[in-house]
Amino acid sequence: MSRRAAIIVLDGLGIGPAHDQASYGDSGSDTLGNACRWAAEHGVPGWPALQSLGLGNCAPLVGLPPAPTPRAGYGIAQPRSPGKDSTTGHWELCGLVLAAPFPTFPSGFPEELVVEFVRRTGRKVAGNRAASGTAIIEELGDHHRRTGDWILYTSADSVLQLAAHEETVPVEELYRACQIARELCVGPWGVSRVIARPFEGGVGKWRRTERRKDYSLEPPGDTLLDHLARAGIPRVGVGKVDDLFAGRGIQSEHTATNRRAYQLIGDALATLPAGLILANVIEFDQTWGHRNDVAGFVAGLGELDRAIDELLARAQPDDLIIFTADHGNDPTTPSTDHSRERVPVLAFGPKVRPVALGERGSFADVGQTVAEFLGVGPLAAGRSFLGEIWS
Repeated sequence: MSRRAAIIVLDGLGIGPAHDQASYGDSGSDTLGNACRWAAEHGVPGWPALQSLGLGNCAPLVGLPPAPTPRAGYGIAQPRSPGKDSTTGHWELCGLVLAAPFPTFPSGFPEELVVEFVRRTGRKVAGNRAASGTAIIEELGDHHRRTGDWILYTSADSVLQLAAHEETVPVEELYRACQIARELCVGPWGVSRVIARPFEGGVGKWRRTERRKDYSLEPPGDTLLDHLARAGIPRVGVGKVDDLFAGRGIQSEHTATNRRAYQLIGDALATLPAGLILANVIEFDQTWGHRNDVAGFVAGLGELDRAIDELLARAQPDDLIIFTADHGNDPTTPSTDHSRERVPVLAFGPKVRPVALGERGSFADVGQTVAEFLGVGPLAAGRSFLGEIWS
């Protein structure tokens, strides 16, 4: 089969509250809705490419009215897995729904875990609490440089993050320490991801470098990627997607910027003869959402808008390209963490009927649709909408 599909995950680009948002403490979070409202209030011009696709048809968005004749099938999807982290969201998009959430550690990690980590790495730790990554580096960066202690922290999500200055701790040593933490973080300590956070600079001028690395748990069941791998169907990754699937079923070129991600997606659309492109576009989450940078987030929407037409111009007659997200990360709220939100679903292709897809009951509908499209289904979860959109 010579068909090609692309799932482009705009990390953190939620489009309004999930049904159970209040139980996650995220009431008021509406990433796209609030960003569009801010843009309208500050006189930011609209986004014609996003509007023409049908983003404003997915949900009411200030300054982004519905397109009378959208170019894509459009709808929203509710999260079904518990949690609101990138691993959970990407797994669900690829057809794997979790029964229980990953553990979180809002009061820091257990003493017995920290003691064993210190013993095995040979360095003490500072921090060990929930914190903003940039804030805790600002607070403890000088201490780390003087002592060599790891900066250990977490967030509202299921993550263990380890920060180290590249001139104080070689980045390969940081990676080895994260691998040790990944080995320790199993069972009741089984966080979704261990994240290496290298940084550089000095007091008042700390800067996280582009050599971040994520260490995820392996998916506990089959995903779309496993089905494709067994069928021998090519898979191309863009961004951190290989880390999110613990390297199972996909290899990926990482990038710290959206601009580079769009370039890599475009390259894949220009060269891949058949198979799946799975891309994570990271900055709506990492650069702007977590830092409450509303102006940066809105500028990123403009950058996305300018990239879309060039990407879609590379679509072949039988392509299916789906834009979606994995959770929310509202830059307008006091929180710097992910938010429990539904996500947009925009399905484009020369043979796609631009119909309303409504509210989907799970992100897994995306993976199930692609599985059917590429002839490897069915997946364990999700309801395909291929019959609704394909001519």
